[in-house]
Amino acid sequence: MHSERPVMETEVLVAGGGPAGATAAALLARQGFDVILLEKDRFPRYHIGESLLPSLLPLLDLLGAREAVERCGFVRKTGAYYDWGGQEWALRFDGLGPDARYSFQVVRADFDKALLDHARDQGVRVYEETALRTVRFDGGRARSAADGRHGTISFRYLVDASGRAGLLTARQLRTRRFHDAFRNIAAWAYWRDAKPARDAPEGAIRLYSLPDHGWFWAIPLHDGTLSVGLVTDKRSFAEGRRALGGTEALYADRLERTPALARLLAGAKQVTGLRVESDYSYVADRFCGPGWFSAGDAACFLDPLLSTGVHLAMHSGMLAAASIAAALHQDVTEAEAADFYQGAYRHAYERLLILVGAFYDIHQGRDAHFRRAQQLSHRDQKPLRIHESFLNIVTGVEDLHDTQGDAVSRLFGALREPLPGRDRVGLGGHGASAMTPWPTSPGQAVAGLSLMLEPRLGLRRADG
Repeated sequence: MHSERPVMETEVLVAGGGPAGATAAALLARQGFDVILLEKDRFPRYHIGESLLPSLLPLLDLLGAREAVERCGFVRKTGAYYDWGGQEWALRFDGLGPDARYSFQVVRADFDKALLDHARDQGVRVYEETALRTVRFDGGRARSAADGRHGTISFRYLVDASGRAGLLTARQLRTRRFHDAFRNIAAWAYWRDAKPARDAPEGAIRLYSLPDHGWFWAIPLHDGTLSVGLVTDKRSFAEGRRALGGTEALYADRLERTPALARLLAGAKQVTGLRVESDYSYVADRFCGPGWFSAGDAACFLDPLLSTGVHLAMHSGMLAAASIAAALHQDVTEAEAADFYQGAYRHAYERLLILVGAFYDIHQGRDAHFRRAQQLSHRDQKPLRIHESFLNIVTGVEDLHDTQGDAVSRLFGALREPLPGRDRVGLGGHGASAMTPWPTSPGQAVAGLSLMLEPRLGLRRADG
């Protein structure tokens, strides 16, 4: 055991102020726990991951942060548009209930700052420009950590939300592994004066597959720019750069091969240089251990294809907060809380991983993706169409169902009458008037536990 005396003490130490860390910290502080959050940068700071899912709305409501995010003036995202493998279709969120018919296309610098400021408002002690350097273990349990400003901080629990840097999983424990199937590279820039897309839902993200390898995203932002990114595998990227003379030439060539997107950009001006990231699809062997929980990108990251990054970050931040709160309140044992977190977060991640993998087979077509989603959904799909299973998963709604049992019906309405028409997919919810109590569903418990939101955030036994 280290003899150095801690200069600061807290119940929960959070490393990282992005969506995962800010969510976990704010939820724990709202319950009266003492929380310190360390963030290595000063916000606002640039970050990619701009297209968010409707599952964001109930999490913002749980945080009490929806109004703060709405005030930012982000583009409202009412669906998604796919020009994929020779087929075109739209997903619309208007069946998710009157209070969840949209999400946001965000400038992440503004969105992340809004969440971090909200955490501070909830009582979290936030220290920016303060990096956590080392986590110290005693008898296999995380007990304290050292930062570059205060020295040693002792804690009862650590939430590692340090993003791709992966303080624990990548640097100290070295349990992160990359997915060979997703050894991809993304190159993106911002454009101004792009034409409006009249065939897509309002504010939709638009996804365009390339005829050979890769795809583009196009995301409208409230500052008047369009985020346009190319994603392709490392081999194709390297070969294209060599053949065409550089990354910019490759980006321009692939745009020319995507006629629908090229038409939107005809007359538009690229107003930034290209940014490039690679090898961003990975997963840690474990998401938690004695005294610590790894949340958001620190634990895993999939792929930008289905815009799941912020969803998994905030979802895992909420799960970590509930697990820690349950252990601190002694509602469940620490081991039970850890099993719940590992099982719930891992399941959400792996289901999306399978769906993303299926999507990369661009020749399967739309109905094949819908059928794959139905097989991955745990809820009874008999009264629903297969299109709705796909929507439930890609909007994050299914993850809420898995951990909350029937609770999500309060947020999205009862799942009763499907909307008419093949393309107007949705849950057919009736909104607030159909909201019901938060019963626990034993059949959807994880490790024998279910998420509890009332009377406080935590976990409850499925048979209790």
